[in-house]
Amino acid sequence: MTQASFPIAASTEALERGEALAPRFDANGLIAAVAQHAQTGEILMFAWMNAEALARTLELGEAVYFSRSRGELWHKGATSGQIQTVVELRIDCDQDCVLLKVLPQGDGGACHVGFRSCFYRVIEDGKLKERP
Repeated sequence: MTQASFPIAASTEALERGEALAPRFDANGLIAAVAQHAQTGEILMFAWMNAEALARTLELGEAVYFSRSRGELWHKGATSGQIQTVVELRIDCDQDCVLLKVLPQGDGGACHVGFRSCFYRVIEDGKLKERP
């Protein structure tokens, strides 16, 4: 599947208020994706999607991302068991960022380092401190 699988909005009005899903991928063919826990509202992770990842997510009802470092699709949880079941998928006003409201499976984690959320550190006095 390619970006051509999604329509291009005919106007700003259509982009911002229309019913057609017309995601605006960047020059690298990617769109920002934020995963949020559907029950708690906690932000779990940030990732990227290409057109194929977005289409697969819509088809499967499970989060599929695009790994920039590996240059390939990444079905979240396929190896870790931390599948993200999509409860709701939203897109922002100018359709260049998606929000996935998900229910994490497996141990409930989202971070490859072992934390529930990838945002497990705070910045205090210019230094990083772990705060699960």
